[in-house]
Amino acid sequence: MAEFHKDMNEYKMLLQKGSIQKAYRGLMEYFGSLRLIFKDKYPEYDVSGNIYQGFMDMTYFAVFPTSLKHRKLKIAVVFLHEAFRFEVWLVGFNKSIQKKYWNLVKDEQWNTYHIPSMLKGKDSIIEYVLVENPDFSNLDSLTQKIEIGILEFIKEVVSFLSKIKKIT
Repeated sequence: MAEFHKDMNEYKMLLQKGSIQKAYRGLMEYFGSLRLIFKDKYPEYDVSGNIYQGFMDMTYFAVFPTSLKHRKLKIAVVFLHEAFRFEVWLVGFNKSIQKKYWNLVKDEQWNTYHIPSMLKGKDSIIEYVLVENPDFSNLDSLTQKIEIGILEFIKEVVSFLSKIKKIT
């Protein structure tokens, strides 16, 4: 408990400075605008109504391309706080679907994107880093990089899976 107490004192001190709250609020607002771009600009995709804010570990929202939704798959647009980067993941609706498609991707030896070496503690089937160490001083440029990366990822995943029979 001494370590927890020490961490809480550090947390309190950082909160008193005020920068963490401002940065976190700004990140959540930016992430919300990114979600709205996909909702408004790409009506062919369903977009989750909420943003998962996490425990300052990850923040994400989901995009549901029809061809993936039928397979019980979705795309997660993720910000990893500690790694400080944006990623896009192929994700199953549940752990059972995740495991089936993770095995399929490994068996097919599709190595276009990063495949986690094991599933324990992972939420993704495949992962792609969209922007490492993002520059938040130019949100339009950042958004464009993220948007282009997500669309390319979706296109390639859909193309790959269209050649593979549907898993039930």
